[in-house]
Amino acid sequence: MPRILGVDIPKEKKIEIALTYLYGIGRVTSNQLLKEAQIEPAKRAKDLSEEEISRITNTIQKSSLRVEGDLRRDISQNIKRLMDIGSWRGSRHKKSLPVRGQRTRTNARTRKGPRRGSMTVIKKAEAPAKKPAPAKPAGK
Repeated sequence: MPRILGVDIPKEKKIEIALTYLYGIGRVTSNQLLKEAQIEPAKRAKDLSEEEISRITNTIQKSSLRVEGDLRRDISQNIKRLMDIGSWRGSRHKKSLPVRGQRTRTNARTRKGPRRGSMTVIKKAEAPAKKPAPAKPAGK
């Protein structure tokens, strides 16, 4: 598997698709990078030479793109800032609820996590069987 910026990209996929495994790179950006690095987008990742891989890496580093760790760090800092200033979005992040106005009465299971089980009825341990009452004599 070729490694680009510390990420193993799948070798069987076309390089145009394989580059999207890098966090922060989508299809359009992938095609722009390949055009700039002068590499055929239809080429498979396993067919790339070391020189072509280094060209792709250099192109990504030269561009003003933030990818992988830098981008993740920036996003987490932005979320922390929202929580610190006490904004609505920050409070929703704190509570692990949807941030962008979605309903939560139903749905939102991805954000809220699995349903907590409703109150389950716990059966009490069975008491020892009661002895039947003695029968009353008949007649009086």
